[in-house]
Amino acid sequence: MSTPAGATDDAPTPERPGNGQMEKSRVDNETSFEDAAVGNIAADRLRSVIERVERLEEERKALAGDIKDIFAEAKSAGFDVKVIRQIIRIRKQEPAEVEEQETLLDIYRRALGM
Repeated sequence: MSTPAGATDDAPTPERPGNGQMEKSRVDNETSFEDAAVGNIAADRLRSVIERVERLEEERKALAGDIKDIFAEAKSAGFDVKVIRQIIRIRKQEPAEVEEQETLLDIYRRALGM
């Protein structure tokens, strides 16, 4: 299809609305997306996530204080807190892993004459 002299290929068509309609449509779509992202549903969901994390961080802080108090109690009862911490670390491990470490520790001690 040829274009008359002075005409451009940018003429409005159903696929390409003229007079900035395409640009306005794109801006309207972006605004709608922003409204949805900032709207009550997304904002409420975001607020909920943040508040749940904050609540858990507060609980973690309280639990850390409780654990500190328990270690202080153990120390005042005459227990070695360092050894208690080591036992807790060991109890978190798999039995096979603990056995392997103890075997290596024994081998290293014998190698050093301990």
